[in-house]
Amino acid sequence: MRNISSFFRSVVKALAFITVFSLGVTTFAQAQDVKAGEALFKANCTTCHKLNARLVGPALAGVNDRHDAEWLHKWIKNSQAMVQAGDEKAVALFNEYKSVMTPFPTLKDDDITNILAYIKAEGDKKPDAAAGGAGGATGAAAANDNVSSFMLVGLIVVIALAFLVIVVLNRVIRTLEKVILKNKDLKVDDEEEDGKPGKDYAGRLKKLAKNKKLVFFAVLMVGGLLTSLGWKDLWNVGVHTNYQPVQPIKFSHQLHAGVNQIECQYCHSGAFKSKNASIPSANICMNCHKGVTGSEQYGGETSPEIAKIYRALDWDPKTQAYGNNPKPIEWVRIHNLPDFAYFNHSQHVSVAGVKCQTCHGPVETMETVYQYSPLTMKWCVNCHQVTEVNHKDNAYYDQLIAAHDKLKKGEKVTAAMLGGLECGKCHY
Repeated sequence: MRNISSFFRSVVKALAFITVFSLGVTTFAQAQDVKAGEALFKANCTTCHKLNARLVGPALAGVNDRHDAEWLHKWIKNSQAMVQAGDEKAVALFNEYKSVMTPFPTLKDDDITNILAYIKAEGDKKPDAAAGGAGGATGAAAANDNVSSFMLVGLIVVIALAFLVIVVLNRVIRTLEKVILKNKDLKVDDEEEDGKPGKDYAGRLKKLAKNKKLVFFAVLMVGGLLTSLGWKDLWNVGVHTNYQPVQPIKFSHQLHAGVNQIECQYCHSGAFKSKNASIPSANICMNCHKGVTGSEQYGGETSPEIAKIYRALDWDPKTQAYGNNPKPIEWVRIHNLPDFAYFNHSQHVSVAGVKCQTCHGPVETMETVYQYSPLTMKWCVNCHQVTEVNHKDNAYYDQLIAAHDKLKKGEKVTAAMLGGLECGKCHY
């Protein structure tokens, strides 16, 4: 009986350790997958997709249920190859949305799996309002979406019941063992007396501390967790995604670029002709705000935010004259590349025709601007690997081709013909 009791004790300890370790590893792995998928989704997908609303492409909520994982992996890596191959689903999507999805050949299978995990975790969540007014069909869909969660909870319940049964059986065996020992007038262990569990907790802790295997696995698990968290934090050093500082004037891009549809380059005029997009001067604001004061919302008084512009320029709206005591507006920079990184706005905007939203995100929807993209080297390299160069009717490439033709003919070619007079070649 003592051997049986010892065996059950070892089984209970092993099952308890395996259960706790498995649940911890599974939970941590799922959290890591979803978090990694969120970063990848924001960096690569949000220009064309939303989770629960149609944008350029379809809403992605429920995409894991509409298509199998293998098909999604192929579609994300190169959708046009599937369309040209005649895949029925791919052709149907292309005909419905009439737009070419950007290929992502550099995304690894694990990256795509993480993105799909994030979509499953966040995109498939039903809004609270919809839950209140939904009918039977919506309830059935919600039930279908929660099947995986139900199975996970069920598995945990089964493990807990099995663990409880083992504990009960172990207690029964130990009770029978005690009865047999008493009948034989043998000494009963001090751990239990009169059916009451022993209370030598310090002794039990000492025994656990002397268990080398348990200590080894505990140290290994904690060390692995800390290493993983530390490695992830190191990769995020210098990455300021979602950085959203408070500005001295509450300028709404949603109002100006979204509602009023003012072109980005009206204010950021340097984007198409120089390295820097430039922060617009307050004089550009005054092109409109000499007349637009926002007084209709403030009982005839000038809007407090517009009044800040007036104070910065020392402008008197009554006399319509500037004073002699202007003060600069101390805007807080949001997007800031390292000193060793060179980025030229004009090369991307004018030559490549890149839209502002490609890097800065949907600025026209932002009340307060924040850093949308990670702006890391990997993010830039991924974009360069999939972006096609449009050289047709482009003066830059026309001059480049002309210079190459001259080189082939043996004619004289100067550095100036190859862009050697551009300021950015020397001045960063």
